[in-house]
Amino acid sequence: MNDNSKVLVGLLVGLAAGAALGLLFAPEKGSETRDRLSQSLKDLGDSIKDKAADEINNLSNLKDKVVSSVKNKLRQSENEFVDDDLEHA
Repeated sequence: MNDNSKVLVGLLVGLAAGAALGLLFAPEKGSETRDRLSQSLKDLGDSIKDKAADEINNLSNLKDKVVSSVKNKLRQSENEFVDDDLEHA
């Protein structure tokens, strides 16, 4: 896990903890507080899922670029090898 990911996770955990504490100490009925807390946690979960999906998509794109680059390098090497063999034949 890189430093940016750690910071993001820490920020999200802190945000969730702050929201939970704020709701627990708010002057509302317990049922209303639990409902708000539940909704906040659901929203946080959705946000984390969205970020994870974005990162998975980014990694997939990076993998495709790396595979394409490696294939191109292999083709170039193969062509150079064939051309070199033809020159020496």
